[in-house]
Amino acid sequence: MSVTTTTDVVVTDAAPAASRARLRFLRGGKTRTGLLILAFFVVLAVAGPWLAPYDPDAMSDQLLQPPSAEHWFGTTQTGQDVLSQILVGTRGVLLVGFLAGILATVLSVLIGVSAGFLGGAADELLSMLSNIFLVIPGLPLIIIIASFVEDTGDLLIASVIALTSWAWGARVLRAQTLSLRRRDYVEAARATGESTWRIILFEVMPNLTAVIASGFVGTVIFAVLSEITLAFIGVADISHWNWGTVLFWAQSNQALAQGAWWWFVPAGLCIALLGTALSLINFGIDEFVNPRLRTATGASRKVRMRVGFTPVARTAPPVAPEPTGTPSKEPSA
Repeated sequence: MSVTTTTDVVVTDAAPAASRARLRFLRGGKTRTGLLILAFFVVLAVAGPWLAPYDPDAMSDQLLQPPSAEHWFGTTQTGQDVLSQILVGTRGVLLVGFLAGILATVLSVLIGVSAGFLGGAADELLSMLSNIFLVIPGLPLIIIIASFVEDTGDLLIASVIALTSWAWGARVLRAQTLSLRRRDYVEAARATGESTWRIILFEVMPNLTAVIASGFVGTVIFAVLSEITLAFIGVADISHWNWGTVLFWAQSNQALAQGAWWWFVPAGLCIALLGTALSLINFGIDEFVNPRLRTATGASRKVRMRVGFTPVARTAPPVAPEPTGTPSKEPSA
């Protein structure tokens, strides 16, 4: 009996722990970049009024000055500091965006999940309500409301945007809930006597988290752009500073014709950066939800090879007996 050695290859899965699997989309470069940019603007929104070097409404004799050490983003036609206007206006933009996103997401979850899970007459009624709000245009409605309301503040604009932008998310959540309500684990929870609200909260909602997050980010993007558009065309209250208000005054005073690029370029760059950050976060969520889009967000699995020696005993193969006698010669041609 002989002993030979073979190489045993053990493949170990280096996937993250189960507690970190829910946040594995944070490992994506797009998501990290978007969150860093968004965190920067959140800091500006919170501390902007204290970081502003001047009062954004204060006028001075330094009219239409280019960027300098005293005024980093230059001044306006009336001597107002552009940097201070940008810093103070960041809070209004993010406030409207996130407030509208939260209200629209809550409405879409309540109506969409309820319609998909309950079915029957409730589904028909809630679906009809969603279809009605789906065709209501948001911007014209805000313009009409602003013509009757004296103070068109951020709260009113955020509420109108939320009321006109929840329907699409509700339709998506209804479709997803219809595919989940007949799953085995939902039927098992129903068979054990669980109440409807517990099944929705603990069985259905966890499987809709990524879809809800993606809808929330999309609504925030729409709300931010709507707020800036309303301020730019003069519908919103121009006495409250935001990036759209800066662009409104720059357009009204013909900043482009006067060559005062520093008056409108910083606000435009802030809008582009904020939109890029939210879009990157949305792309990261999409990659997390859709397995076909996953790249660095958790789909790649590192494999570590561990080589060892395992003795294996086996018998020697039988030896064939040698032939006896004299081999015959073949006749020559």
